[in-house]
This record gives sequence, structure tokens and C-alpha cells, in this order.
Amino acid sequence: MAAALALLAMPLAHAQEQAQERAPAPMETIQVTGSWLGSGLQNSVRNFAGARTVVNQDDIEDSGALDIGDVLRRVPGVQATDNSGTAGSAISLNIGVRGLTGRYSPRSTILLDGIPLAVAPYGQPQLSFAPVSLNNIESIDVVRGGGAVRYGPQNVGGIINFRSRSIPDGALSGDVSVRYNDYSETGHNTQYSAFLGGTLENGLGLALMYSGMDGGGWRTASNDKLNDVALKFRYPLNAHSEVYGKLTYFDVNSRTPGGLTVAQYAADPFQNTRPTDFWSGERKGGDVGYLNTISATQEFEVKAYYNESFRQSALINAARTQVTWQPRNYQVLGIEPRYTQRFTAAGLTHDVTAGYRFLRERGDDNNYAVTVATGVQGATTRFDNATDAHSVYIDDRIAIGAWRITPGVRYERIRSDRRDAGSSAAFASDNNKALPSLNVAYLVNPALTVFANYTTSFGAVQNTQLNSQSATNPLNPEVAKTVELGARWKNRAVSAELTAFKLKFDNQILQVPGTLPATFQNIGATNHEGIESAFDYSFDEAGALAGLNLYANYTYTKAIQESGATAGLDVPFYSRGTDTVGARYKRDAWSFNVSGTHQTRQYSDAANTVAEAANGSAGAIPGFRLWNAQVGWKVKGKPGYEVMAGVNNLADRRYYTRNVDGNAGRMVGAPRTAYLQLRASY
Repeated sequence: MAAALALLAMPLAHAQEQAQERAPAPMETIQVTGSWLGSGLQNSVRNFAGARTVVNQDDIEDSGALDIGDVLRRVPGVQATDNSGTAGSAISLNIGVRGLTGRYSPRSTILLDGIPLAVAPYGQPQLSFAPVSLNNIESIDVVRGGGAVRYGPQNVGGIINFRSRSIPDGALSGDVSVRYNDYSETGHNTQYSAFLGGTLENGLGLALMYSGMDGGGWRTASNDKLNDVALKFRYPLNAHSEVYGKLTYFDVNSRTPGGLTVAQYAADPFQNTRPTDFWSGERKGGDVGYLNTISATQEFEVKAYYNESFRQSALINAARTQVTWQPRNYQVLGIEPRYTQRFTAAGLTHDVTAGYRFLRERGDDNNYAVTVATGVQGATTRFDNATDAHSVYIDDRIAIGAWRITPGVRYERIRSDRRDAGSSAAFASDNNKALPSLNVAYLVNPALTVFANYTTSFGAVQNTQLNSQSATNPLNPEVAKTVELGARWKNRAVSAELTAFKLKFDNQILQVPGTLPATFQNIGATNHEGIESAFDYSFDEAGALAGLNLYANYTYTKAIQESGATAGLDVPFYSRGTDTVGARYKRDAWSFNVSGTHQTRQYSDAANTVAEAANGSAGAIPGFRLWNAQVGWKVKGKPGYEVMAGVNNLADRRYYTRNVDGNAGRMVGAPRTAYLQLRASY
């Protein structure tokens, strides 16, 4: 952190850059302001008034990451975990931000090209089924604060936007790749990807992309099979307007070995005691948008989307006598128009953006048990769910010299219904909430931005929680308040950032301990505060160390429970300290990368139990550091070829997390993993 602060204060090395610093701060284009998380993504990062990290495709490839979780572990303030009922399967995404729970990523708004990924963004925001794969992604944009007004509903833990690969502007081009992963214990798998796209003479742009995976993991009988297909299009109507969209299909089947007792782990941490368990899912969707940059001071965009999702799990009980099946179906329809107008008044420049979002969710969740000995299926319990949500927002980005001040507010109106198909029981909830925010940035010079912000964020009452809704127990949306103060430095050689944050989360909906059937109330409160820092330095291309890049980040998060018998203790499944260090070296066609990630100890329960239970379901989780290395060889041009080989977990460090669901216990992390990737572009 001291190094980052020193870099933030240091003068630029070259006289030309010094002259640029003295120049007045230019106004960004209207599109950057109107759609900072869409078409204007990269352009607006430098001056964004909040903690934000964008990981581009080159960084993803250099990391040697196997999946999205591997990439996000390197972002300050973000922790990726496998503590879930999926036991680390390929079907889920488990991301926690700033001490918020990572189980199925329920506290963050997670998007693909600006469209919600959750099967039901209001009713079931958990990504137990995450229809996205790494090989079809061009960049990952992580906003940890300062962006709550426009995007929701679940934005307490910030906003994560996955951007799919872009349509090439020129003639037809593409690439194919194959990656083979071999684990030092048990299994191996293969990942495939293909991309073909281009723009015709009439302006029509098309891109077809595919990503797939097939094979086993590092646990016995932990096979995964995944297919992710997307067809994108873009067509200019005239010089300032276009239509765009895509069709998507995703399916996955993932075996889930589950947790192990202490004795089982000691005997063989890679064994599978639950060979019948699996998760599977399928999603079909489409979106279409219209963008019109009406003039230099006006922009209008509207997009609509629809998707259908199915996911199910089959988990055996501890006695191995019954398998519980949970098939669920979802349909989501959304429409989002927005308009941005720039005008000047009283010597100030205003970019006012107003938008509206309507989201319609329908679905059903089912539950039944099959007796192992007889194969007889028991009665099915079914609930039908419906949510209609309206969201209206407005913000005004005001430019006063080098200052950028953005007040804004979003208003949510939500109607949710849940009905028991087997009885007359019905549950309903109407919730309205206004969410104000204020973001301030000062552009000290083209390299340095200082920012502060205050935002309010919320989480809606979810489908399964509605069963507890009554006149005597009204459930209200969860509301959090976040404050950030930070600085960001970026020039040709140095990128550095330092952010202090405080998040107050007062009325979380939690299950009342000991209730059966489960009863939920607004009884949870937590306080999160900490510091995030990152540093990246590239040596001068004319110097002796040309081609060398060094980077590091460190995050300290103190996330404390403030309600109930465990008040004053750490929230479970979150490390107070995490860091990443690494070096990249490129010389001609060769590249070399070495990196390490580290996290400190975690607790697996609210009571912060240290002594481990014999079944492995509770106890402290030791911290660990992992080292990775990679070498690459690339021949540019058309055609181009690239070969990458690497080893993750070089020291074969044995580490684990815990599962605390019905298949509770220790879950071993990935052992030493060697991989070879071949890519051809044309």
C-alpha cells in the first residue's frame, strides 16, 4: 500500500506527459456516460468514480485460469469459493465481494453483456446455475461500488459484467483452440473453443462462438460436460444508429462428489463417497437492442431479452437411502430503455441519463424423493412463483472543471407471489424502495483520479423466503449502505489503485435458528470495512528490462456479524487477507508468467468454531498460497499460431474448503495441474 501511495504521488517521467497533466480535463464522449457498462466500457474506467477492475482477454489468457473463479480470485476485494451444495461443480458460480457470502453469488448483480445471468434476478438471484463459460468471454468488468443506481436488484456486492467476444469489424476471421488439463490426482479434461465472425460490405456483422468442456476433475467420478453456443449480430441502420443482439444456448451436466469426513480425507482426499449426486441445467435465450447516437449531445438505447432456464439436482441423503431431486423451471422477460442528454447551464455541463427496467419472472420449483432400494418416487411438492418488477432511475453527471459529480436515485417497485400447487396456501409481497447515491471524482491530471462515493443497494425478498411472509412477519428488502474513498493512477508504465470502503448491511433476511419448517425474518446485520490496493508496472521498452511486467494486489477485509448470539465474530467463509503477486515477461514470440495467490484463514460457521468436527462440517479452514507458471509461444499474422503450457499449484499444495449442506465435509482443492493449449487463428 505504501508503494501504491508513493506511485500515486510521483511525477511522470517524461516532459510530454508533464505537459498533458497541466492540460484541462477533457469531457468524455456522450456514449461513455450513457452506457458505462455497455458499449463505453473500456473508455470510462480511468475516470470512474469508484473501485473498478476490468480484466481483458490477454490478462485472462496470461493467468492460466481454468474457469471464471480462477480469474476473479485476482481482483481486489473478490473471493471465489466452492463452499456450496454443488461441491465445486462446473454448474455454479460462487463469488463473494467485500465479505459478503460467496455461496452462489447472491449479493452481486452479475451480467452477460449487460443482461442478468441469474435464472430469476429477483426471486432466485443465486447462481447455482451459471450459464457462462470462460472461453466465450472477452473481458470481465468488476464494479465493487459506485454503480448501484442503474443496475440491480442484487447489487450490495457490486456489479460484475461479462462481455462476450466482439464481432470483428473487417473480413471474416476466427480461431479455434483446445486445452488439455491433467491433474496429478485422478482425472483430466479437455476444453474446446471456436470463433468465426466478420462484417459484410453492407455493414452486417455476425459472430458465432462455441465453448465446451468434457472430462473428469481431481475427484474420483467427477465428470463434467458443458456446451456454450452464441450467435451475435450487429447491423447499422444509418451513420448514427444500429440494431444488435444475440441468441444463446447453454447446457451442462456436472457430477458432485461432496464433502468428506476427517477420516475419509486422511485416507484419500480425492475419493468420491457420493457417486450418484449430480447437477444439470439448460438455458435458451435471446436479446435484441437498438442504439441511436442521435447527436453529439443525445443518445437513446433500448434492449429486450427473454430466456428460459431449467436446472435440477440429485443429492443422496447421509444414510444413503433416498435421493432428493429438485427440478426447477424459470422464464424471464425484460425490457430496458434509457436516454442520455448533455446540456450546459450556469457554466456546468450535465449528462442526464434516465432509464426504466421491467422484469417479468415466472417459474416453478419442485421437490421429491426416490427410495434407493425400491426406486419408488414419493409425492412431489411444487410451488409456482411470479414476480413483476419495475425500476426507474435517473442520474446527472455534472462536470465542473476537473470535478465529476453524479447524484442519482433508483426507485424499485416489486410484486411477488408464491403459491403451493398442492394446497390453497399463497404468499405475496409488495415492496417499494428508493435508492439514492452520490459519486464524486476529481481528475487531478490525465493519470490520476481521486474519488469518493455513497451508495444504497438492496436485495429483494426471494421466492423461498416468501413462505414466511405474514401480517405478523412482514419481510422487507435487504438494504445496504456503502461508502468508498480512493485514488487511481494510470499512465503508460504504471497502474495503481487504493480504495478504503465501509459497507453497512442492516436488515438481511435470515433463517431463524432451530425453526422447522424454516422461518425467515429481517434479523441479520453485518459491518464490512477494509482496504483494497493494486499495482502494475511495465518497464520501459527502451530499457534493459523491456518486456517485463510486475503486478501485485492486496486486500484486507474485516467483515463482522452484528446481530444475534454471534455478534462481534467474523462472517463465515471469508478471509480477512488476500493477495496476488506476479511477473510477466515477453520477448519476441515468447512469453513467461509466474504468479501466486494467497488467502488467510476462514471460519465455516457463524460461531467461528476453530476445533474441527469429526464429519468435517465445521472448523477453521487454514489459509494457503498457490503458485502458477506458464510459457507461451505465439506467431502473429493470418494464419497465426499459439502454444501455451503451464502448471498450476506448482508445489502441489494440499488445501481444502468445507461444504455445509446435506453433503457436508472437507472438499480438497485442485492438486498440481499441468495443461497444454493450442490455438490457431485465421
